[in-house]
Amino acid sequence: MLEQTAVTTGRRERVSARSAELSSASWTADYLRQACFADALCGLAAGVLAYLIRFSSPTDRPAAYLAASLILPVGWLLTIMLAGGYDSRFIGVGTDEFRKIFNAGVFLTATVAIASYATKANIARGYVVVALPSMTLFDLGARYMLRKRLHRLRAAGACTRRVVVVGYRAVVADIASMLRRETQHGLSVTAACIVDADEASAISGIPAFGGIDNIAEVVRHYGADTVAVLACPEMSGYRLRTLAWELEKTGTDLCVAPALLDVAGPRTTIRPVAGLPLLHLDHPEFTGTKLVIKAAFDKTVGLAALVFFAPLMVLLALAVKLDDGGPAFFSQTRVGKDGRTFMVYKYRTMVIDAEHRKAELRRQSGQHSVLFKLRNDPRVTRTGSWLRRWSLDELPQLINVLNGDMSLVGPRPALPDEAARYGDHVRRRLAVKPGITGLWQVSGRSDLPWDESIRLDLRYVEHWSLMLDLHILWKTLSAVVRGAGAY
Repeated sequence: MLEQTAVTTGRRERVSARSAELSSASWTADYLRQACFADALCGLAAGVLAYLIRFSSPTDRPAAYLAASLILPVGWLLTIMLAGGYDSRFIGVGTDEFRKIFNAGVFLTATVAIASYATKANIARGYVVVALPSMTLFDLGARYMLRKRLHRLRAAGACTRRVVVVGYRAVVADIASMLRRETQHGLSVTAACIVDADEASAISGIPAFGGIDNIAEVVRHYGADTVAVLACPEMSGYRLRTLAWELEKTGTDLCVAPALLDVAGPRTTIRPVAGLPLLHLDHPEFTGTKLVIKAAFDKTVGLAALVFFAPLMVLLALAVKLDDGGPAFFSQTRVGKDGRTFMVYKYRTMVIDAEHRKAELRRQSGQHSVLFKLRNDPRVTRTGSWLRRWSLDELPQLINVLNGDMSLVGPRPALPDEAARYGDHVRRRLAVKPGITGLWQVSGRSDLPWDESIRLDLRYVEHWSLMLDLHILWKTLSAVVRGAGAY
């Protein structure tokens, strides 16, 4: 079956597969070399900066500290290596790469402090205070720029890993669709082995083969460097171990996805029992210290943002008022945590009778989804269009944050008629406070289909944390500047 498919796909596909196989290892090595160079450059810049600040007088600049500034990049590279900062598994996705750089900075600072105390060395504290923190900050910025460049290359189809997916047809189709949409992961599905099929057939343009007996052959033919096995009982422990041995000969990576998707790494722990790797899953935290810290963070940042944006908010209110003479603000009932309703505040971006025209527009557009959105909604005012473009209409929701009805980060606040149509699993998104921004905001906003926005909301609920909130807030700035999905 595979040989017949090879004839139909032609020589060009096989050549491109082999060239992609070679480039997969090369771009990874190139990225790590660039990361090493950036790390060393940041170490040198921080050392020189600390040297010039601490010893500002040209006549009082010890040669020992100049030498320390030149040696600092070497120590920084070694520290990052010990922290796992050059692990190719964490390239381009997630916060692990940044966390490892931060941990390296903390470790090096603690090591220098302990060593100087133990040896009673007379080290200039001003030099250390400037050099080590600035080196960490410089490197975090450099890694961020490297990552954004990698994301742009992946969006253009470069720097990706070729993946053969093994699983049921429906799940494979969902995974392939998600990876096509979220190109930053750098995974390109080139072929699939379908458990619940006996004959070859394409899935969304991806070659698919029935059965799981020829996985290694499919990998060799398409030049894949990764096999992703999705949850399926047919892939027994014996079959999986045999597959791992076959892939080991070609250096192909093997990934096994658990049956429970969208679960964060910190909530999972692998515990070997009698030779079986059991995946232990911790319950998400909806109470306790973490929630108190999140609430304090929301109130503090929300108040600071409200004070900072107060002059702008006054000008925006005047702009909305002068546009058509209607009220500047718009309030609406929304459903919050545990199904409690509250009034959400926004700048009015639509005509005054917008709600009365909603049913007619829904009928004309033919939309029957839970969330009603039109790209060119005739109810949006002239001022409202650019308020939505820059997400400025949501600034009054800072008041909701101070009132405790909303959080800075969380699921999208739902309308009562939307919440009434939720299934049992969708109501899970009401376990936390809704947010001004969230995963839906940084992943496409209104361009997302309904089921995808719900999946993102549920993912946030399952593993929210303060670090995740900070990550989303940072990415929100980029999403607002791009304006993608804002209508």
